[in-house]
Amino acid sequence: MTRGSTLPVPGVVEPTAVPRKPGVRGGLPFEALFYRQLQQVTTRIHDTEDVEQIMLEVSPEICRLFNADRLTLYALAEDLSAIVSKVKTGLASARALRLPVGPQSIAGYVAMSRHALNLPDVHDRAALRRIHPQLKFLDEVDRRSGYKTRQMMALPIIEGETLYGVLQIINSLDGRPFSALEFEGAVQLCRTLATALRQRMHKAAVHSLRRPTRYDGLLADGVIDAQDLHRAMELAREDGRPVEQVLLTDFRIRAAQIGASLSRYFGVPYEPHLRARIRSETLHGVLRREFVVEHGWIPLEDSPDGLLVMCRDPEVVRGSRIVPQVFPRAARIAWRVTTETEFEQTLQQLYGDDERARVDNMLGDIGPPLDDENGGELESAAADNELVKFVNKVVVDAYEQRASDIHIEPLPGRGRTGIRFRIDGVLQPYTEVPAHFRRALVTRLKIMCDLDISERRRPQDGKIRFRKFGPLDIELRVATLPTAGDVEDVVIRLLAAGEPLPLDQLEIGAHTLQALQAAIAKPYGLFYVCGPTGSGKTTTLHAILRHLNTPEVKIWTAEDPVEITQKGLRQVQVNKKAGLDFAILMRAFLRADPDIIMVGESRDAETVGMSVEASLTGHLVFSTLHTNSAPESIVRLLDMGMDPFNFADALLGILAQRLARRLCECKEAYLPGEEEVQALVGEYAEELRATPAWQADPAGEVQRLREAWLREWGHDGQLRLYRAKGCERCHGTGYRGRVGLHELLVPDAQVKRLIQQRASVGEIFAACVGRGMRSLKMDGVEKVLLGVTDLSQVRAVCLR
Repeated sequence: MTRGSTLPVPGVVEPTAVPRKPGVRGGLPFEALFYRQLQQVTTRIHDTEDVEQIMLEVSPEICRLFNADRLTLYALAEDLSAIVSKVKTGLASARALRLPVGPQSIAGYVAMSRHALNLPDVHDRAALRRIHPQLKFLDEVDRRSGYKTRQMMALPIIEGETLYGVLQIINSLDGRPFSALEFEGAVQLCRTLATALRQRMHKAAVHSLRRPTRYDGLLADGVIDAQDLHRAMELAREDGRPVEQVLLTDFRIRAAQIGASLSRYFGVPYEPHLRARIRSETLHGVLRREFVVEHGWIPLEDSPDGLLVMCRDPEVVRGSRIVPQVFPRAARIAWRVTTETEFEQTLQQLYGDDERARVDNMLGDIGPPLDDENGGELESAAADNELVKFVNKVVVDAYEQRASDIHIEPLPGRGRTGIRFRIDGVLQPYTEVPAHFRRALVTRLKIMCDLDISERRRPQDGKIRFRKFGPLDIELRVATLPTAGDVEDVVIRLLAAGEPLPLDQLEIGAHTLQALQAAIAKPYGLFYVCGPTGSGKTTTLHAILRHLNTPEVKIWTAEDPVEITQKGLRQVQVNKKAGLDFAILMRAFLRADPDIIMVGESRDAETVGMSVEASLTGHLVFSTLHTNSAPESIVRLLDMGMDPFNFADALLGILAQRLARRLCECKEAYLPGEEEVQALVGEYAEELRATPAWQADPAGEVQRLREAWLREWGHDGQLRLYRAKGCERCHGTGYRGRVGLHELLVPDAQVKRLIQQRASVGEIFAACVGRGMRSLKMDGVEKVLLGVTDLSQVRAVCLR
């Protein structure tokens, strides 16, 4: 295509004007042909009510008219602060581009200045600065797509003083700048677009006034104004989200306010989501989850008004007449409307998620109930293929949900058997098994860990190497306990084999970590890690051993079971049936030239005594204790018969720890009030009140503590805390994962004298805290200030 001659355009910025080469095409001069084609395009735009659709249809013609590679049409956003792409050609991108009105981009500058630009090279920074000092080309799309933008015409779509959007025509196919003729044609095209958009907006406004929406009640109640509601609908359309979700998240409107608007629109009462609502087999057992999702209604309960039915759209459900067909005995039906969000919450509450539905289907496929639960039939039922699949699925689901334990809890008689997972220290329901399968389920687990299936009166324990039965390489520790009603409970601990964590990934505070590294660097001595079951003692011990594991040292470990394996360690599994307990293995290790010994648990005086003896004869010994705090561990060991002088000489340190629930990434920051800050200081200072400094000047110590917190964790002179919010990732709980809280006691000369004098726990604790030890609660409060957890979780695990 040859170019037209330069035409002056008043009020238009033209960095470059390219003269037209005279020519004739199709018997007409080029300029006449150009304007004829332009007239055809503008006529089509005027004749349509849907400007965006016609632009999509004629955009190839527009690109051919201007000999361009592609174009982009932007519309002015409702808040007037940005422009949003409506039509894009040449890029397979469904995501709308939103550009602020301003010189941060070429299109944004055109919207701000109302001036058209014809740029021969968008990368010519000097030319852009001459137009506006801050003007620049936004190359994000080019970088993301690999496209190279060169020439560009950017023009405002404007009529009078009203801006409707911006049109960009990009890249001349022959590599030359766009001519003045094409520039003038683009200006005329934008005038046509402005007129068409004005007419379309007027018709849309009239149409919206004529047709009420389900959210008009928000306007009547003064919850939102018409402009914001229109903006919410535009955002929903642009982002592909439901309007309700936009109102809830972007405009902070409550579900109850939306529910009131829905009630007014449909003419039926609003029904919210209630946590106390329970599943009824009579109502919910007859409907599959897929049916409820497809038809959009849930029966809730038999009320004095009739069968209560919650709907997303009562008109559609009532018109289908399907509810009376499913529940023909219902004399009356009480229709209720609810929000999409609360419908989903109620659905999950009564029917569980999709995974729960698949579990229920699997249970339905298991063979018929047992009439006579004798040994032979039980063993045969336990080998049922569907039951085997079900047990494997329970274990796999527990592993994928990061559960530490599986609890199988049958009820006597005809009660169902509940299965719960312990996730992040909290039990959560998983599913329920019909009563007639409970013994076959327990028998299956006994067979897997080689227990006596005929013995139901005594507790049994065993282990399962799950790799023999399922897809995971994990070990299961199984304990069965007879409970009231001639049934057996089963608790399964999941022991996932894995690599040890580096010491610096345990999230031990910097002060405590430095003291810990100094303590374990000693060539010999005794070091304990203490805490309740499931507090991460083994994980911490293996992190310490990884830190010490070098080719120059020999490390022996006695564990029950071996949960974490490390190259370079010689690890031995305790086996009571073969006569291998911790004390016997400790004796054997002393004859096997060790440098470091790790004993999984110090359960008796013999094991502890040998540990003290080994540490005094030049070995570094590590072990665990089931005690609540580091000072209590000292008193417990002395009560087991340890010589206080030898024990004080041997002890390097005691690390107590707990696991608190970690805030999920969806956590919400806030500035605490003065009362909350005082409560936080009180929790921290509670552990320090017995020290001489706090007894001498408590007010001064509080002030110094607050100043130290502001220096380390303050933001603009204020402390910032975080609270649980809830999202899909954390299943609405606000917590995901756990974080360790640590208390390290490293005895100095005074503490060793107290040990030799058999001092009380309180005396030892006061002496250690006075010399800089961070207690469990103090470490927890510091992690609250870091935003890792919150005070409620610290209190839950650190009550003294």
